[in-house]
Amino acid sequence: MEKGIIFSGMRPTGKLHIGHLSVLENWVKLQDEYKCFFGIVDWHALTTAFDNTENLQDHIKMMLLDWLSAGLDPDKSPIFLQSHVKEHGELHLLLSMITPLSWLERVPTYKDQLQQLGKQGKDISTYGFLGYPLLMAADILVYRADTVPVGEDQLPHLEFCREIARRFNHLYQTDVLPEPKAKLSKIKLLPGVDGRKMSKSYNNDIPLNATQQEIIEKVQMMVTDPQRIKKTDPGNPEVCIVHKYHSIYNTEEIEEIRESCQGGKIGCVACKKRLAKILDNVLSPMRERRSYYEARPELLQDILADGAARAGQETSKTMELIRKAMNV
Repeated sequence: MEKGIIFSGMRPTGKLHIGHLSVLENWVKLQDEYKCFFGIVDWHALTTAFDNTENLQDHIKMMLLDWLSAGLDPDKSPIFLQSHVKEHGELHLLLSMITPLSWLERVPTYKDQLQQLGKQGKDISTYGFLGYPLLMAADILVYRADTVPVGEDQLPHLEFCREIARRFNHLYQTDVLPEPKAKLSKIKLLPGVDGRKMSKSYNNDIPLNATQQEIIEKVQMMVTDPQRIKKTDPGNPEVCIVHKYHSIYNTEEIEEIRESCQGGKIGCVACKKRLAKILDNVLSPMRERRSYYEARPELLQDILADGAARAGQETSKTMELIRKAMNV
């Protein structure tokens, strides 16, 4: 039976944190189930930071190291830079000729982000920002991907992609472009150590390359039950960030920890020490893999070059069919 095709990517905006780990773990599994293409979408990074590219190349390298350290296998699936596979840009251009402006303006996140980023002093009243959902659609459709792993918040973008595929096929009386279906990801939503959304800008994240000492320091910062003063006081695990992390990364002991907390048998300091050890066990193998690749910069370049070549073999086939359908 022929495998389905998946394209997925991330914008290189800096170090990934433990909140991204469930996505990467899902990608690792999908490599055995689908024909996968994984792109570091550097053009997308320009949609909101076109005037700040000083660290872009460093961010690209960090993202590649994060992916490899999490276990993505470049032998199984091409890993590449979006900008190194020019068919992404060509399909985006051709699709822009048939995309109604109103379709882009009604994308749910457009006006919200325009307002939100505007408050931060960013001028993103550009076509690049308006058209990023179309570039995203081109990223997917250029591989004729039939499946896209997404969270529920990304479903509107995927539906936009499906609408573009339908419009193209209708206009040119073809079936070249499939309408990709969603593969909803059961993403483990992790709060930051202070209870807010995890973000590098809040300094409340745990980087994927965190050292043992950094993990200890971050866990010590985690918010626990504010009503609990003494170790013997009964705790409320439902309001404790430490317990949230235990429930995801320490499932074998979670019931015992919950009961001990509620019964005042374990203090917050001891509970945090147990969590720090668990998280170090999770991230330690990733640090080892990362060190291996960091010591071999030429291998990183080879992985991207090989990935772009293999991706290009697929995208060139799609573009040949696209050009034939459009008579261009």
